[in-house]
Amino acid sequence: MMVYLYSSVVMFFSGMIMFSLKRKHLLLMLLSIEFMVLALYFTMFLYLGTLGNDYFFSMIFLSFSVCEGALGLSVLVSMIRTHGNDYFQSFNLLW
Repeated sequence: MMVYLYSSVVMFFSGMIMFSLKRKHLLLMLLSIEFMVLALYFTMFLYLGTLGNDYFFSMIFLSFSVCEGALGLSVLVSMIRTHGNDYFQSFNLLW
């Protein structure tokens, strides 16, 4: 059981490291955020499984993470349409 918990912690921190290393590309940042959400879902699934509770809250969390992913992809598509790439240096954040 602890192996699964340690693997989810390693997954979360590797997602955070990739988020900080690949901060120039929006698509890679979105992928690392989704990887962290997957690690949190895995941890929550294990925790709710050990408590014996039903998994209704995990389905709510999964639906919110899907909505977050769709919102991130829509921002990515609009950014690529207006600027031509997904680099953060290609546009000014103040304008």
